Amino acid sequence: MYDFCPTPEQQEMIDQATAFMDQYVYPNEVYMVPHRGLPEERLKPLQQKVKELGLWAGHLPKEYGGMGMGFVSLGLLSEIIGRSPIAPYIFGSMAPDAGNAEILYHAATPEQKETYLRPLANADIRSCFAMTEPEVSGSDPTMLQAHAVEDGDEWVINAHKWFTTGAIGASFSIVMALTDPEAAPHQRFSLFIVDTDNPGFEIVREVPVMGDHFAGGHCEVRFTNCRIPKENLLGRRGEGFKLAQLRLGPGRITHAMRWIGVAKRSFDLMVGYAVKRETRGQKLSEFQSIQNFIADSATEIEAARLMTLYAAWKMDQGDQARKEISMIKFFGAKVLHDVIDRAIQVHGALGITADTPLEGFYREARSARIYDGADEVHRMVVAKQIIKTFRDGGTG
Repeated sequence: MYDFCPTPEQQEMIDQATAFMDQYVYPNEVYMVPHRGLPEERLKPLQQKVKELGLWAGHLPKEYGGMGMGFVSLGLLSEIIGRSPIAPYIFGSMAPDAGNAEILYHAATPEQKETYLRPLANADIRSCFAMTEPEVSGSDPTMLQAHAVEDGDEWVINAHKWFTTGAIGASFSIVMALTDPEAAPHQRFSLFIVDTDNPGFEIVREVPVMGDHFAGGHCEVRFTNCRIPKENLLGRRGEGFKLAQLRLGPGRITHAMRWIGVAKRSFDLMVGYAVKRETRGQKLSEFQSIQNFIADSATEIEAARLMTLYAAWKMDQGDQARKEISMIKFFGAKVLHDVIDRAIQVHGALGITADTPLEGFYREARSARIYDGADEVHRMVVAKQIIKTFRDGGTG
């Protein structure tokens, strides 16, 4: 059976990360530059301190400077990191670099790993991931129009992408494009590595979005007759969707546990304010409506946390945990939103100012119901799997 009590090693990791957050991360939040995060002169020394503590890149194996731990441990660390928007950068686990690194680790050639993975894992360079397109639904990636054709010793890519996170300043992009139009739908696409100094790569614009995005923005990009060497194919031809899943499953565990961290910090702010703020001769915490906010939030956070750790545990057993990952995606996003919303309500007018982190958390929370797959798509995945189980004679 699964046991979510931290092992001694996990507890040491949690204690170290918590102490580091208190000493170095929260005090540096005041230096955040809107839409760009921490300036390099502050970020790099903090990253070095994390590396020295052995808390760097929890998603990667030790041979690439990571922690080499399982998904439950990654989730426990992500819960701590999630309490601050700058922490994922400081701890070397921010998307899209973390997901790209996972794909490179599993699918890249030795030469590709030395050229792209090692400097990416060390945060010497940044990357971006180009998949979503403005002309087609992001919820059905089989409709993607990007295509790549062979021409001698090269691939020629033509594509129009957007929400290519981190493109400004990135050294390379991983791009998904159609290579085999006659194959089965999920075997038609391949992944390619494209250096961003390639003359066929163009950043059209940084797309303005809700929330406080960070280094590199969310960009619209074009690949116009973009020629790359044949050896820049990532993995095997036709494996684009399969390889993309390598970044999505772990990424959703990480996101869901970070959301727990955000929700817990919002919860702490809510309760802390409720027990000291007075109105009409009473503390806010003495009003039943506020007590309901507190009880509901505590219950929902705990439920989302245990659901996420269970999904992580299943992945540690070698299970893809597709149903569980979809469950935590849409349930966790709702809990995140609702807890932050209650915390803002308890703070009143103060809650919608930047004097607390709540208004920033709230704007980010709305995006959580869309990125990594819209909630409705994940509900459909859960329902289909349950229905299939019943049709096969099983139960829920």
